[in-house]
This record gives sequence, C-alpha cells and structure tokens, in this order.
Amino acid sequence: MSILKFGGSNFLDPEGYHRVARHIAQRRAAGENKIVVVVSAMKGETDSLKAQILEVNREASPSNLDAALAIGEMKSVYLLEAAVSRLGIPVTSLNGYRLGIRTNSDFGRASVESVDPRPIRSALQEHDVVIAAGAQAIDQSGRVTFLGRNASDLTAVVIASMLEKHACEIYSDVPGVYTGDPNLIAEAQLIPEIAYAAIAAMSRYGAKVLHHGAVEYAEKYGVTIICKALTNDGVVTGTTVTGHGNARSVTVARDAVVISFASVAERDNLRALLDQNGITTIDVEQNDRPGLCVMSDTDFAMRLVEGTGIPQSPSDQQW
Repeated sequence: MSILKFGGSNFLDPEGYHRVARHIAQRRAAGENKIVVVVSAMKGETDSLKAQILEVNREASPSNLDAALAIGEMKSVYLLEAAVSRLGIPVTSLNGYRLGIRTNSDFGRASVESVDPRPIRSALQEHDVVIAAGAQAIDQSGRVTFLGRNASDLTAVVIASMLEKHACEIYSDVPGVYTGDPNLIAEAQLIPEIAYAAIAAMSRYGAKVLHHGAVEYAEKYGVTIICKALTNDGVVTGTTVTGHGNARSVTVARDAVVISFASVAERDNLRALLDQNGITTIDVEQNDRPGLCVMSDTDFAMRLVEGTGIPQSPSDQQW
C-alpha cells in the first residue's frame, strides 16, 4: 500500500487532475494494488472561499469558516476521483466526515485527538484507490474542522500512521527541501536528507515545502516523509525526512503578520498566549513601538488575538 499526497500546485487546471490520475495508473501497472491519495484544494481556492464567506458576513463563526474552507479539498477530491475513474480504475473518495480522524474543536487549526482506520480499510477492501480530502476532520460533535493552512501534509502523515505504514510521499511544485527558495535563489542546493526537527523549524519560519505539524506528527509516529515533484518528464525525488541529516537554510516568510502594541507588557502577554498554542513569533520594533511578527498559523493566531480584545494597530501588515 502507498500513501501519496498532492498539493495544490499540482492542480493549476483540470489537466493537473488527469496528470495525477495517469501517475496513479502507472503505479498500479507497476504492481502497487492499493493506493491512498490525499489531495489539497486547487491553488488559490481556499483564499477564494474565505473571501466569499467574509464578504457575506465579516463576523462568520469559526465553525462556519471551517466548513466553508473544507469545500476546497472536497472539490479537489471529486475532480481527481472522476479523472481516475475515467481510466477504469476502481476508486472511491472520503471527505473529513468519513476519514476516521477526530479532533478537538479549535476551529481554524484543530488538533488530532483520535483516529479510527476502519473507514479507510473498508474503502480499500472494495476499491484499489481511495482519494482522501486533506486538512479536514471532524470534532467529537461531528462538526467538520480545519487542520490549518497547508495541513494536507498532516492528513497524509496521520493516514500513514493509522494504517501502520512507515512512509508517505508528498508531491509539490519543487522536489524537496533546498538551502533557499529555488524560485528566488538560483544557487540554492537540494538537501537530500534532513532531520524532522530541522525541517520543522524551517517550516515554522517560512519554508513552504512541508507543514510543520505534519513533520512533528511524523517524528512522533516514525513516518518517513519522501518529498517529490510530478513533472512532465516524470517523477523527481528530492528530500527524505527522517531522524537524520542537518542543514542550514534561508527561508522567506511571505505570509507573516506584524502586530504593533501600545506597550511591551501587552506584547509579552500575547506572545505567551501564542507560545502556548505552538505559534512561532519574533519580537520586532515597528515605528518605535513594540511589535510581534507572527511566523506560523497566522489565521489561527489572528483569531486568538481577536479573542483577547487587544486592539490591533493600523500598522498591522503581512510580509
């Protein structure tokens, strides 16, 4: 059995779903008779859904937002299922309601609390390929929850762990982890092997290859992550994430948010709250005022900020 995850960069247009379907067919032809495929939403779909909900209601509830954002991955699931089915392959799909993953009710970035492999195992008994929606699950009340931005990686690792598989493959627009963003730094070098802790730190500070929560879960449950890219010329294998290998890297935090405060005490109080929730921050100065740069899980972090009642400065900005 193989566990594959395809990010949104693989689905820029309908042809992307056909390309992934052909790859699945090739894997089956090579002898892999059971495959679980985790998919992300099409690139830009999550932002579009969020904007639509907030246009209707700027005060939409966190549970309402999570349910809306889950639509992106569900759409991707059904498009890929259609593409695989067209090739005559026995295939079915599972969304967050049926994956067997239960979380807490921290909408926006829910944490996995329990797993039940029976739904996926049952689906695999009747079909060769199961397409699973990434980044979503349900809480103990049966409400859909969102695991966070770019958290389809986490779904793939959780599924690999629950099915007692010790590896999963993550396909993105680059074949692995580099010493810098290869789209910005031509001299960036591919890192062939890297330790969980090293790539988790890179991810928290801006590297977009892997979701930090996925890496931390993989380390906890002993799941090796193999980073790959699906190109027109075939599959390119890049970085393997295990317990070994160290490297230095320059990261770019494109989605970081800077919050300005009236006092250092106010900043310190918020930093403590964010630290408790595993959110990476850096102290900064903004126009001679104390500031805090939020490096990870920015949507969830801003929801926590709103809950504190701390007024947000007009100088808040994204980097």
